[in-house]
Amino acid sequence: MARLSEKQRVSITILVAALGYFVDVFDLQLFSMLRISSLKDLGFSGDQLITIGTQLLNWQMAGMLCGGILWGMLGDRKGRVYVLFGTILLYSLGNIANAFVTTIPAYAAARFFTGLGLAGEIGAGITLVSELLPKNTRGYGSSIIVGCGVMGPLVAGYMVDILDWRMCYIGGGVLGLLLLLLRISVSESGMYNAVSKKSSVARGHFQMLFNNRKRFLRYLCSICVGLPIWFIFGAVIIFSPEIATALGVTSPLKVTTSMISCYIGMSLGGFISGLISQIFGNRKKVMAVFMLGVGAMLMTILTLRGISSGLFYGLVLLMGFFAGYWTLFMTSAAEQFGTNLRATATSTAPNFVRASVILDTLLIAYLRPGYGVVGSIAIASIVCFVIAFIALWKLPETFGRDLDFIER
Repeated sequence: MARLSEKQRVSITILVAALGYFVDVFDLQLFSMLRISSLKDLGFSGDQLITIGTQLLNWQMAGMLCGGILWGMLGDRKGRVYVLFGTILLYSLGNIANAFVTTIPAYAAARFFTGLGLAGEIGAGITLVSELLPKNTRGYGSSIIVGCGVMGPLVAGYMVDILDWRMCYIGGGVLGLLLLLLRISVSESGMYNAVSKKSSVARGHFQMLFNNRKRFLRYLCSICVGLPIWFIFGAVIIFSPEIATALGVTSPLKVTTSMISCYIGMSLGGFISGLISQIFGNRKKVMAVFMLGVGAMLMTILTLRGISSGLFYGLVLLMGFFAGYWTLFMTSAAEQFGTNLRATATSTAPNFVRASVILDTLLIAYLRPGYGVVGSIAIASIVCFVIAFIALWKLPETFGRDLDFIER
């Protein structure tokens, strides 16, 4: 690795981080695609497919929430590369374990540990690349990672169509183990190495995100900005067949097709939002425009009746395109905090966003008896978007910020 130039080293790191996020999103959406087939094979049907599926999803998100904290702290204390190795190993073993479950408790445990492993992938990758790239080109690196990574569901959708659900999980685990071999070529960032040698600097202390009012508000806003993105995945896409039935869509929908449509859009949106941000030198304004686009597409979907499945998928693709501001969300989260707390913040922020689906589904379940599937999702989404826009308004702009600083 010492023979490689700095440019080659950065390029390899971006590639490995992008493949890591590819595997991350691959598995997250693999469960969504396999929810119905796996639960039916285990003997469940009807409303159980929704209620038990939601429980398993919540266990997965709980694992990611715990993992985000664990891997984030380790990323600041042991190094970004340390986390890149640990997360993919745990994820791979956990994913393979999913293929051998025969009961719901075992399935829940497998989803929890898989989520625990997945939790550190994107945070460690974005943190490492952000510290390696010059301040005026960081957005390009993040765009490549997120844009390539969200193509994972396309491969997942292909596997679901040709393989049994148990074999799909095994395949995901094998992909992770193969990626583990590639990570041998990745080295630590110089910025982190410099800070790690200073014994007086506290690194990876999770409580530091809460013991200072301004820092806590910065962290809270960083999380809340991303809430609409995961709302559409955790509360809309995964239950798109049920939503389509309530809206009178002319033909049945497949979760797999909805997921793929959304992620194709998100991949394009990730590249374009990052590019626009670099051109105009601003993160917040681009996020605001794309966030409005997500809300507009969601409301369009929820208000149209009797449309074709093709039009539904098209609207989902557009909604996914605007949700591509996930690229800017991740970049901004990394830029908000000092080197001694950056991995902790960047790993926990997206996992708190992902775990917010627990609150989303609970709120929708509470509202559903009185407002139905569509009405409950519409009300919950309004709450979600209001919080996100307030957070974006309060969040500091970070484009071009020098990341070589520490949190006291």
